[in-house]
Amino acid sequence: MPVSEPISGKKIWQLRSRNQTLTRWFATFAAVSIFMWCWKQISDVTTWFFVWDAPRIAADIGGRAMPPRWSYISELWEPIWDTFNMATLGTIFALIMAVPIAFLAARNTTPSTLFVRPIALLIIVSTRSINSLIWALLLVAIIGPGVAAGLMAISIRSIGFCAKLLYEAIEEIDTSQVEAITATGASRWQVMVYGIVPQIMPAFAGISVFRWDINIRESTVLGLVGAGGIGLQLQSSLNTLAWPQVTLILLVILVAVIAGEWISAKVRGAII
Repeated sequence: MPVSEPISGKKIWQLRSRNQTLTRWFATFAAVSIFMWCWKQISDVTTWFFVWDAPRIAADIGGRAMPPRWSYISELWEPIWDTFNMATLGTIFALIMAVPIAFLAARNTTPSTLFVRPIALLIIVSTRSINSLIWALLLVAIIGPGVAAGLMAISIRSIGFCAKLLYEAIEEIDTSQVEAITATGASRWQVMVYGIVPQIMPAFAGISVFRWDINIRESTVLGLVGAGGIGLQLQSSLNTLAWPQVTLILLVILVAVIAGEWISAKVRGAII
């Protein structure tokens, strides 16, 4: 703790030194200045009339949206099934591609840290850096609208997520087990199968279930850009201002997400 001595010679204990106090004040001033500048930029392009009128509009839409149109539920069974299929198959395809990429990216399993590992890391970063909605937009433009575009978007987006967590798990394995199997004269593939894979299986299972849970949430909105699923029904209902249908669709999405969360929690509990 800093100590200062005034002219009287009496020591005064301080929480911070003069330089520390000035630094904190400067940092606070800089943060406030940046916030005010950002706020001004947002404020200049905001139509505040619509902002002040938003409560009235929200109340009007809420009144039109209730009660939900329960008779429309028969039109949602197939879209919600497509949504679950996109999440499930997309996760499976992503895991099939992510496993070899993870082994190529891990320092202790990659064939080359100078050439192969950077390429694997580039794939991981590139697939993770683009949101699934952007992938869906690109794929809809390439292969046309439908569930196939959504499935591929989910898969591509999930590769980087699964591969990153998995290669980190590979790098954290117990090397003594690998050394023991290597000492028996086992080949590189035998060492991988018997020394590495058993150690990362719990992590692999947890990553798979966790990503599937995330993909259920993401697949519910891909239909907004034409990638199939229940989001397509939501988009069409919004375009026609069918607010009771929108309410029902949102309720179905909520139930689907809760069901996916419950299933993933049960599976994770059984694994762990």
